[in-house]
Amino acid sequence: MTTPAILVIRLGALGDFVQSFGPFAAIRAHHPGARIVLLTTPPFADLARRSPWFDEVWSEGRPAWHDPRAVLGLRRRLRSARFGRVYDLQTSGRSSRYRWLVGLGVEWSGVARGASHPHDNPHRDALHTVERQREQLEAAGITAFPAPALDWLAADLGGFGLPPEFALLVPGASPQRPGKRWPEARFADFAAASPIPCVVLGGKAEAAMAAQIADAAPGTINLAGRTGFAEIAALARRARFALGNDTGPTHLIAAAGCPTLALFGGDSDPALCAPRGPSVAVLRHVPLSGLGLDAVNAALAGILPPD
Repeated sequence: MTTPAILVIRLGALGDFVQSFGPFAAIRAHHPGARIVLLTTPPFADLARRSPWFDEVWSEGRPAWHDPRAVLGLRRRLRSARFGRVYDLQTSGRSSRYRWLVGLGVEWSGVARGASHPHDNPHRDALHTVERQREQLEAAGITAFPAPALDWLAADLGGFGLPPEFALLVPGASPQRPGKRWPEARFADFAAASPIPCVVLGGKAEAAMAAQIADAAPGTINLAGRTGFAEIAALARRARFALGNDTGPTHLIAAAGCPTLALFGGDSDPALCAPRGPSVAVLRHVPLSGLGLDAVNAALAGILPPD
């Protein structure tokens, strides 16, 4: 008898996607012989395909509702796969509506109306993402949560000219939420005073910011726009520590095992979404622009490994 396929829904963003690594590993361990498909979006498709958790990755997970051809195409693909169970880790209004695209007779873990395995804790929105997802999976019968190994996420760093010891800086964040960014001048001051060279990470949109930090702190290495997810994880394994805002790369760095200090302002709540990893500290100041170097250095001292 053929084992029914399993669908996992996780559309984004990067920080949320990283915090689903544990649930991904748990679902795979619970369904070792099943064909497991991830429905996601293009930015995370390659990352998911590298992982050991999925047999297939579909990247058309966010069709425009005003594009009936795309929506109906996703519906046809979902129904033709004949999934036996769906784990909706996005648990948004959009992903809940996909229950009707998949077909109402399919087992469903999530918050969609009529779900066979609902996460019906009325206080679920007050839980950290990691605890909320774990509780959701427990309600669906998953009780083993193996630590997600990330050794598959590796890259050659030989072209970056890295020194033997360095720190990672992540000065970017969502451009729509400027309150999540510690001022770049503070990052520059930190880099200038750092006893070891700093490596600045970011996307192409942060290239100018990263260049200003590097110009203000001689010896700083600017890798903005030059790293993908695999390179970020590989850098995290080599770095002495990381300092970053509440943004996706900071979550990935923390998950990869680097001692990480995550900075929060008033735009997000660390109790709900702080990065998780073996050695993570959170420093919150409202407004974040008022956070000083002394407080940052003191918080870092609490997570740094001994010399």
